[in-house]
Amino acid sequence: MLELNAITTLALACVLLLLGEAVVNKVSILRRLCIPAPVIGGLLFAILVAILQSTNIITIKLDSEFIQNFFMLAFFTTIGLGASLKLLKLGGKVLILYFIFCGVLAFCQNVIGVSLAKVLNIPPLLGLTAGSMSMEGGHGNAAAYGQTLESLGVDSAVTAALAAATLGLVAGGLIGGPVVRFLIKKFDLKPEDAKDTGLDYSEVEYNQNLHSRMNPTTVFIVQFTIIAVCMAIGTYIGEGFTSLTGINIPVYVGAMFVAVIIRNISDYGNLNIIDMKITNHVSDVSLSLFLSIALMSIELTEIYQLALPLTVIVLAQIVFIVLFSVFVVFKGLGKNYDAAVMIGGFIGHGLGATPNAMANLDVITKKFGASPKAYLVVPVVGAFLIDLLGVPIVTLFINIFS
Repeated sequence: MLELNAITTLALACVLLLLGEAVVNKVSILRRLCIPAPVIGGLLFAILVAILQSTNIITIKLDSEFIQNFFMLAFFTTIGLGASLKLLKLGGKVLILYFIFCGVLAFCQNVIGVSLAKVLNIPPLLGLTAGSMSMEGGHGNAAAYGQTLESLGVDSAVTAALAAATLGLVAGGLIGGPVVRFLIKKFDLKPEDAKDTGLDYSEVEYNQNLHSRMNPTTVFIVQFTIIAVCMAIGTYIGEGFTSLTGINIPVYVGAMFVAVIIRNISDYGNLNIIDMKITNHVSDVSLSLFLSIALMSIELTEIYQLALPLTVIVLAQIVFIVLFSVFVVFKGLGKNYDAAVMIGGFIGHGLGATPNAMANLDVITKKFGASPKAYLVVPVVGAFLIDLLGVPIVTLFINIFS
């Protein structure tokens, strides 16, 4: 067995990210389909590890938990620092509709899981492991609910849920971009001008006043310090909330919450301490490395253990979310460029996780043009609001079929 420490794992993630960029740049079909580079690099390594392990050549173990959590925290903190209440007004009706569609998706995913479980002659609760707990919920919820199901007597529920979440994570990163590209090309969609939104994004993207008072190194240190402080305070808030209420929340929620508060204190107090140009660079690096580490760390051999019936359910979930997104969500959100870009986020976190969604948005907007509305709606709903509907829906189905 080859065990790589945290520093080596980070170095490998950086190399794989660059490899993914090189592959995407060389393979035109990947560029046309808008496949994120971190997904390519990480997935290639995961496939290599699975082959080496399956052929009994060598087993590779990565020490990825700390650095993966670090970059996840940093990424969601930067998202919080971009969540100006002045800009959130831009979300408006679209944000509410997007939130409702996420709730409908969660309900339908569980219906699909339970219904196909009955057709395929497996326990309904086992079918539920390939429902919203692992699709829209991702690996964190899959592990948590899998343990709950095992306590109810469902054997291998954690393994099944994690395997389904892994398949969903890969699919969310692979098909989100192509679906959005299809919509953009089919309907000849173009980005709106920033002036048409009624908001001035120039002051959001780059704080010139801050740069005029400090040298670039100091500005970067200030931004990094703000991010680190938000991450630190947020972890204590998350742990305190869990200990007081007994309700587990994702580790990044507290950090994102603190970042939102600091951003809006800066806005309404005219403190001008947030430089979004630097913050966005930190966000891009954190997202890319998180996704690279997440993909390279998944154990594809677990999918071998996923029974054929569960594989069928996951494939059905993939087909459903594509059809639901194209024929219902896209039209409901306005059938415009912003709606198409949001479909990339919807598929990304509807099958995997919010970083998946943001990676889809990143690669799409870099190719076709900016969509500020999508960058407001998708992370707010995907990181904050989605569990308000997702958790009670999963709990309802567990109680019905247990």
